[in-house]
Amino acid sequence: MRAILLASAFVLTSLPLTAHAETVADTVSRDMPGLLEIYRDLHSNPELSFQEVRSARIMADAARKVGFTVTEKVGKTGVVAVLKNGAGPTVLIRADMDGLPVVEQTGLPFASTKRGTSTAGVESGIMHACGHDTHMTAWIETARLMAARKDEWSGTLVMIGQPAEEIGLGALEMLKDGLYTRFPKPDYTLAFHDTPELPAGTVGAAKGWALANVDSVDFLVRGVGGHGAYPQTTRDPIVLAASIVTKLQTLVSRENNPLDPVVVTVGSFHAGTKHNIISDEAKLELTVRSYSDETRTRLLDGIARVAKGEAIASGMPDDRMPQVTVKEPHTRATWNSPEFAEEAVADLKSKMGADKVVITPSVMGGEDFGEFRRADEGRIKSVIFWVGGTDPQKLAAAKANGTAMPSLHSPFWAPQADKVIASGAKALTLTALRLMPR
Repeated sequence: MRAILLASAFVLTSLPLTAHAETVADTVSRDMPGLLEIYRDLHSNPELSFQEVRSARIMADAARKVGFTVTEKVGKTGVVAVLKNGAGPTVLIRADMDGLPVVEQTGLPFASTKRGTSTAGVESGIMHACGHDTHMTAWIETARLMAARKDEWSGTLVMIGQPAEEIGLGALEMLKDGLYTRFPKPDYTLAFHDTPELPAGTVGAAKGWALANVDSVDFLVRGVGGHGAYPQTTRDPIVLAASIVTKLQTLVSRENNPLDPVVVTVGSFHAGTKHNIISDEAKLELTVRSYSDETRTRLLDGIARVAKGEAIASGMPDDRMPQVTVKEPHTRATWNSPEFAEEAVADLKSKMGADKVVITPSVMGGEDFGEFRRADEGRIKSVIFWVGGTDPQKLAAAKANGTAMPSLHSPFWAPQADKVIASGAKALTLTALRLMPR
């Protein structure tokens, strides 16, 4: 009899606790070993934009297993998982899936060795250098948590695996494929992104502008080429292009309100073939960042004006004016509904700890998550959280020493995945539960 009682006790204590018997944090902690297995698998097998077939299948299978109605191949490779649970608001939770054309150099035992060819036709290594593997893993845990706690909320949960965030096309492609007509339209949209700028596990959110408009601009600066020993017979495009590069910065420092941040960075300057030849053209590539649509328009118009004005000052003939091309598509700025973001941060402070949740500043990075709010602007409330991924001691030391830590898109970026996954899943789950009270 004693052996039977002991065996029964072992079985009972080995069974998972019910949702009622443990907090969200407890469940995430218990699930972490399995979640890290999922994370390592996703990290080892990254896929480029619009090629996320395996990643989408993993997410779809996980959501289907816990009771979601799942539709695949939305917006090419996207996943939409819907869980209806009575009357109430509709909450959309997004995770992005694509990796980057980067050769991994983290030294992790499960580092990616995958290679592939991007939509631009470039063959390279592939890496989750932006942490989307942590996003997908936390998304899976959030789906499990919400399904297990259906008696705690009422409404409709729409969870999406979004492709092609890295090229700014995935959100638009899902919307174009009927995300808001084939599936319930959200009242709230939620997401998170890992960041090296916060201590691992810390959650942050900006109020208002969270991420920027991102524009890529190509310049073809034309001149009249000739012999380097006889410059008077030429119109040197390198000198002209150099003048344009310098003058462009006055758009930031002298034409823009300093309280409305903008960035104009010339990332590429190519011209010439030999020491003693004045080329007949120079090529520039710019990244341009802004927040409001109005500021973006003014900035791009100013860039075209500066290029033409400098060319006229250099004596370029009308048929040799610079060609300025704004590449499409551009990624539009992401806006966190201010009151909603403030409420979300305050609620998470009370549940995760005041030292673990912060208001963060706006950044000049880009994200297409904002398209989900813009598709019904004025009605949908939206927030994207940041979740820190850097060891707190290393981050503090780097700030004290003025040294740089690996950034997003770096081949060395290796976040503390367990902290990112845990805090990301808790932030999404706790916020969704608050928005859909029973």
